[in-house]
Amino acid sequence: MDRRTVMKATLTGVGIAAAGTLSAAGLTRPHKAVVLGHRGACALRPEHTLASYAKAIADGADYIEPDLMPSKDGVLMALHEPDLGKVSDVAVHPEFADRRKAVSLGGQRVEGWFITDFTFAELKRLRLKERIPDIRPANTRYDGMFQMVSFDEIIDFVAAEAATRGRPIGIAPELKAPTIFASVGLPVEDRFLATVAAHRYLRDAPLIVQCFEIATLKRLRAHFPRGGSVQLMQLIDDAPMVPLDVSAKGGTTRYADMMTREGLRGIVTYADIVAPDIRALIPLRGDGLLGEPAPAIAWAKAAGLLVGGYEFRPENRFLAADFRNGDGDNARHPQGSIAEIHAYLRAGMDQFFTDDPGIGRQAVETYRG
Repeated sequence: MDRRTVMKATLTGVGIAAAGTLSAAGLTRPHKAVVLGHRGACALRPEHTLASYAKAIADGADYIEPDLMPSKDGVLMALHEPDLGKVSDVAVHPEFADRRKAVSLGGQRVEGWFITDFTFAELKRLRLKERIPDIRPANTRYDGMFQMVSFDEIIDFVAAEAATRGRPIGIAPELKAPTIFASVGLPVEDRFLATVAAHRYLRDAPLIVQCFEIATLKRLRAHFPRGGSVQLMQLIDDAPMVPLDVSAKGGTTRYADMMTREGLRGIVTYADIVAPDIRALIPLRGDGLLGEPAPAIAWAKAAGLLVGGYEFRPENRFLAADFRNGDGDNARHPQGSIAEIHAYLRAGMDQFFTDDPGIGRQAVETYRG
């Protein structure tokens, strides 16, 4: 199942039925792409920990990216998927044993602990761990060291890092599944806006707000007019899928429709950046080699959009076949990742998410296209 289907099914099962702006903020040189630390530096530290964000900043990320979901009492927390068992030590807490639930995913029974059954105070008692230990075993040395963090805590942390390092550090939060959370009385937009307004750092610090849903971005546009320090990013999922907010209202517009010339002209009316999976920008051929750039890149630029992409990962298994070496699927291959990023920069990508911002920074600094 694709990740959006898994997200929707899981939450339902547990009861949840432009360059000028960045330059002004001091982050971007006109000829260089923007590096976004995907969940921090999750290739090197467990995702969404302060250690992951700190590593991303130290390694040169322009922005760090937290995924945001609400707790039972409405606090926005950094978490990519609602099942806490995959990324925390919730299983060893006897006081939470009765929170474990069975849900049906694609006809399969799946058990887990889910964020909307836990208050902020309860979530702070958990310790995070590496999500994919088989691929990134080195990260398991940090298992149990770090708490789950809220959006408030992340903003304060980034503000402190910016003050220490003497440079603006951007935040690129993704609002996860707003339609689903709103259906159970946990709308994320109002909570997000209140949090942003409460922090002095975000009055002029770079902020990119991402979402897969259209209605959320349109609503946020009214609060964040163009020309300020805030940009909006329309994320694009798999081509046949329909955004959750669209399908909830009976609409049929697919992500594939949004990536047409006409669709991109529609996106620019409310967003500044369009960001699909990198393989939608340059697809892989049948033999796993990198193919030709998609025409949507040129169409997006012609419409006035910046082009982003998610996400580059340094292990061989995630690279196009052109850029792998013979060290095994799970081996890190920084030079291969740099070469792959260069191919996308040549195709016109303006900014990108990477699990290893140090490699991303090297790619940007060595690019001579």
